[in-house]
Amino acid sequence: MNKLILLRHGQSQWNLENKFTGWKNVPLTEKGEIEAKKAGELIKKHKIHIDYIFSSVLERANKTAEIAIIEANLTNLINNNKLIMTRNENLNERDYGDLVGLNKEETANKFGKEQVQIWRRSYDIPPPNGESLKNVVERVSPYFKKNIKPLLDQNKSVLIAAHGNSLRAMMIELGMYKPTEISSIELPTGSPLCINLDKGKLVDFFYLS
Repeated sequence: MNKLILLRHGQSQWNLENKFTGWKNVPLTEKGEIEAKKAGELIKKHKIHIDYIFSSVLERANKTAEIAIIEANLTNLINNNKLIMTRNENLNERDYGDLVGLNKEETANKFGKEQVQIWRRSYDIPPPNGESLKNVVERVSPYFKKNIKPLLDQNKSVLIAAHGNSLRAMMIELGMYKPTEISSIELPTGSPLCINLDKGKLVDFFYLS
């Protein structure tokens, strides 16, 4: 049995400030770095071996992976003090378009809570000049099938450090949730979700604790 670890990045500065972040490069907060370190401690505690790491091209996800892997002491993934990691923009967060940089509460006051909730949580309605979750699934799914699933089918264990919506897209691809269910699923920052697989097929999943 092999494992797929889905790890949403630790708290970022714009998470703290309650802003729509999207593809904007924003650093982790001190709390976010602590969350990433805790994720690594949990991976080490459960003696999980990781063969490959994938991440988006965004700093907050890359840094979370780096801190977690170093803390987990997975030296097979470190070469010349650098993390061996595949970065790809298909794993980036959902692009929130015109909402990027705006405070979520202020945006709700301006456009109405119901409208903002539709932009944030509907499956196929994008914010102005942005992506819907369906759009994210359409870029994550082909990348997953081509680059990650073959490794899982070979019983390799993989860690993916990414973002709430790109990880939701992956959960749909894995058959964990239907598109109609995924909007209610919250992924806490810096918490490793462990998915057990048998020859690429889903067995069960749970957060490490």
